[in-house]
Amino acid sequence: MNSYENLKIWQKAMNLVEEVYSLMKSLPQEEKYGLISQIKRCSISIPSNISEGAGRNSNKEFKHFLSIANGSTCELETQILLSVRLEFIKQKQVKDILNLCNEVKKMNFALQKSL
Repeated sequence: MNSYENLKIWQKAMNLVEEVYSLMKSLPQEEKYGLISQIKRCSISIPSNISEGAGRNSNKEFKHFLSIANGSTCELETQILLSVRLEFIKQKQVKDILNLCNEVKKMNFALQKSL
């Protein structure tokens, strides 16, 4: 069992969730149970799957949960970009979040290769 709190990818993913929650305050209230809810859920899924995988009994299981976390990261990117296309937020507002997503994906692939 790995100590997920010490994993840099988990720490970065937690920072990503905080950034997402902050950004969601600027979306329209009518999206509270739609896009906002979905974006929050998939952002939470990233560090949650990293920690769940780290708590599993084998590297194979850990890699599986890292793969799920990577899928959630791609889902988050898509929903953020959709929010821009729908003109709920500006492209410049999402730059840092998209950069964090990219960093998390790169770290994820590197960690999977190392297992």
